[in-house]
Amino acid sequence: MQALGLIETAGYATAVSAADVALKAANVELIAVEKVIGVSGLLGVTIQFSGDVAAVSSAVEAGKKEAERVGKVISAHVIPRAHSEVDRKLLSQFSRFAEQGESVEDQSEAADGKLKA
Repeated sequence: MQALGLIETAGYATAVSAADVALKAANVELIAVEKVIGVSGLLGVTIQFSGDVAAVSSAVEAGKKEAERVGKVISAHVIPRAHSEVDRKLLSQFSRFAEQGESVEDQSEAADGKLKA
């Protein structure tokens, strides 16, 4: 696995704004979104990015600044090289594609095909 970037926010709009800026700031992929109720009494949303270390660091920094402007940031962190067990046992539970039963690669290929059609 490449670098893993995490931005945890209070509120969905804050997370969407952070993700938008982060994805525009660097060449990273949004790999997962996790929503939980109860963070500071609000909806907690964690967005997860993957890419090379420099890109993920830039994306997380930019996304964090935007999230602070829009709402509340609970935490932000970059793990330079997450262990494979982190990806396999923790992150796979929250993949944005897990609900459909398809891998990230399958969904990316399907999306590429739709864009070309």
